[in-house]
This record gives sequence, C-alpha cells and structure tokens, in this order.
Amino acid sequence: MTIPSLLVIDDDTTLLYAIRKSLQSPELNICVASSASDGLRLFTSERPSVVLLDLRLNGASGLDVLHEIRKLDDQVPVIMFTAFSTAGTTIEASKAGAFEYLLKPVDLNRLRETVQRALAGHLQQQQSENELSATTFVPGADVTIIGSSPAMQEIYKLIGRFAGSNGNVLVLGESGTGKDLVAHAIHQHSTRRNNQFVAINCAALSETLLESELFGHERGAFTGADKRRIGKFEYANGGTIFLDEIADMSSTTQAKVLRLLQEQRFERLGGNETIKTNVRIIAATNKNLDNLIRQGSFREDLFYRLNVFCIILPPLRDRLSDLPELVAYFVECFKKEFNKDRVQILPAVYSIFLKYSWPGNMRELQSVLKHALAHSVGSAIAESHLPATLFAADKSFSPNLDFAGDINPMSQLMQDLINGNEKDLYAKATMQLDQLVIPFVLNHTRGNLQQACELLGISRNTLKAKMRSNHISIEHAVLSKIDKSGQNFRHPSS
Repeated sequence: MTIPSLLVIDDDTTLLYAIRKSLQSPELNICVASSASDGLRLFTSERPSVVLLDLRLNGASGLDVLHEIRKLDDQVPVIMFTAFSTAGTTIEASKAGAFEYLLKPVDLNRLRETVQRALAGHLQQQQSENELSATTFVPGADVTIIGSSPAMQEIYKLIGRFAGSNGNVLVLGESGTGKDLVAHAIHQHSTRRNNQFVAINCAALSETLLESELFGHERGAFTGADKRRIGKFEYANGGTIFLDEIADMSSTTQAKVLRLLQEQRFERLGGNETIKTNVRIIAATNKNLDNLIRQGSFREDLFYRLNVFCIILPPLRDRLSDLPELVAYFVECFKKEFNKDRVQILPAVYSIFLKYSWPGNMRELQSVLKHALAHSVGSAIAESHLPATLFAADKSFSPNLDFAGDINPMSQLMQDLINGNEKDLYAKATMQLDQLVIPFVLNHTRGNLQQACELLGISRNTLKAKMRSNHISIEHAVLSKIDKSGQNFRHPSS
C-alpha cells in the first residue's frame, strides 16, 4: 500500500522545521519547499496526498500557487495558512477549493487534526469540495466584511463554498449581524456577479405592494396601478434576489414564491402571461423559522426550498476579538462626517465595549461610535463620550472618581461634565437620559409607540421629537390605527 505524502510550501524555514517535526510519522512522507516554483515542481513530481500552502511566499502569491495546483489536480486537499488574513482572501481561497484555512501562529494540534481529515478525505475520493467550488473571482467587489475571529473565518469559508453554486441560501442571525453583507458577498463571488443584485425587505411592504415588487403588475391590477410594472423577479433575471425578513412574508406570497422556486416562472398581478426567469434567492431572517413552521405561519416546503445552503451569523458578543478591527474601520468611515482628522480610542473605552453584550450587534456599534464622535471635542474618545446605555448594562462598572460612595453612570457623567467646564448641564444630562430610557421602553413595547407613550407619560409628538433629536429609530414599529403620520421608524436593537 502506498504511504500518503504531505507537501509543505512555505518560505519560513523555522516553521517548516516545526511542522516536519510535529507531523513526522512512519505512515506519512513529508516533503518541503521554500518557494512557489520549488513547490510546484515537487507537486508535479511527487503528486502528494495533501498540500500545506502559505498564502504569502517570496515573490509569489499562495492563491496563484493554489490555482496552478488546481489545474494539475482538482481533487487534492490543499490546506492554506497565513498570518495576514482578510475576508477576501479567505473567501477566495475557499472558492478556489482550499480544504481548510488556518491562521498563524499555527496551532500544531489543530494542524495535525486538519491534515488527518484531509488525508481521510483524499483516500475516500470525496468530491464535495470540488462540486461547491466556484470559478476564479475577479477582484474589485465593494462589499466589506470586517473580522478575523475564528467564527468569521468559518463564515468566509462558507461564502466561498456556496458562492459557486446556484443553490438558494438561507442566512440566519440576530438583527444587525450583517446578513445583507453576506448576501452581497455571495453574489459578488458568484458567476452571477455581472448581473443584477436586488434586495427587498419583506417586512417593509404590505402584501399587495410586496407581490407587486416581486412579480410586477398589469395596469388596473389594483387601485393605483395605472400602468404595467416590471417586478424584481423579472428585472433580476440571471442575477440574485435578496429577500430580507423572509419570515414576515404573508402565506399567500409564500405560496407564489414557492411556485417560482419550483418552476422558475410566474405571472404579473392581474395578468395571464407566464414569464420565465432564472434567479437565485438569498433569504434572511432573525426569527426562528422552526417555531414559525410549528405555529403554521411559515410554509415548511418553502423553508426546504430556501434552505439549500445555510449560513448562521454569530452575534457580536461571540466575536469580541473583532472589536478593535471593527471600531477602527467604522471610525475611519465616520470621522469625516464629524470633521475629525484623527481619532484615538482610549483603552478604558475598549474595556467597556468588551463588557457590553451588544444586543444590536454591528448596527448598534456604529450608532455608539457616531454618538461618541459627536460628543467628543478633541481627537480622544473617552468613557464620558459614550451613551448611557453601555454603562447601565454593566453592573460591575465602577467609575474612577476621587470621592467614595456608590456612584451611578449618570453621576459620573455629571462629574465629567463639571470637570470639563461644560455648560448646559441639564440639557446634556437630559439627552443622555433620553438615550437610555427611550430605547429601553421601545424595546419593551416591541416598537409600539402608543404603549411607549403611555409608559413614558408623554405625548406621541413629544416622543417622536425626542427620537429625532437623539437619532433613535425603530424597525418593525407597531403603529396604532390613530397614527396618521406615515413615518417609518426602526427598532433600536436592529
């Protein structure tokens, strides 16, 4: 029986020695190469069972080497590793058929386990990786997904594996975790990337308007339909449609979408002409579809049609190691808006961030950073520039003040304002209190403005004015029948 072999391609001689020493075994032949050219030469001559490949080599890219290996053998497992990981490189490596993607410094125990899995897969002639791999991606996409945590590395791998298929994708995760970014990334890394990408929020439209948006309508199909309208399924033929908040779709619309998925054909509202289309659907929701299926409000057969591939996004609290990278990125995006040339986040701020649970995830982080930038005078972002909600959630927070006693976050705010020779203390303290109380009450009432007004003891106009002045918004607001303003609000946790 032929002994399996491992080819390691890396220009770090110290790492080559450590890998060889860690993995050496009578049951495994190991050969090493310190350059791309030597690695390809050895691959051609030795035909190894598994390849371990560094992403960055002197004078060459590991991705280029991977593509060359794939030309010679589209089945051999290739494990890539690097100290310089980005979402794009991880996704592209997965698309090109990389078996696994590891970060340096290399965990030798995990490396051994990964090599063993790769060898087993090679021996069994598994072809699943090849079937899911996509064609070469042309760089230049403008979707930015931030984070290099292990949880996000797994997400990038899934995007790369699923992008090359035409199967529908279901993206699950809490509100604000970036499901729309994942949908964009899948499209832009797919063979459909040169065609249309259309996003629709199913919760933002009534049943009739949503069906009109999706399927189009003929003139006279309903009141106000004064001319024919082309729907998104027709407009995005050959491309991708992102159905956000899919759980809020009515049962009637669910049935029509199911038929489209089954037959790739539909009729416009009020019309008899059957229209053929070829679209890929990426659906997303923050709700538990299993519960909705049991309750009878979501079709089980539609779920199976949508759930060909599934990506579950981690909440921010489960990837706190990404916070410095996320904060740096968002601050860079926002600083010009607040006329900041330079921004410094003080260490104490990161300490508070790490203690917070971030129920609103990335969307809440962006809001917090905008709040801090708006309240800071110089370049430094300190604790006093953060919204009160972050301190209220931290029961262990103990402000660093010179006098003893139990001091709550509002007391610390007042002391900071006094120490900074600030004026209009009542207005500033009231604003901080509004930013704590109003989102809390709106969360409790799940966006019902009438109930929130009753609990707060203020009028609806006063509540809306406070929400506007404090940039508080609600998604899926439950507007009562007496609310005729027609304004759209977004839920503070979204």
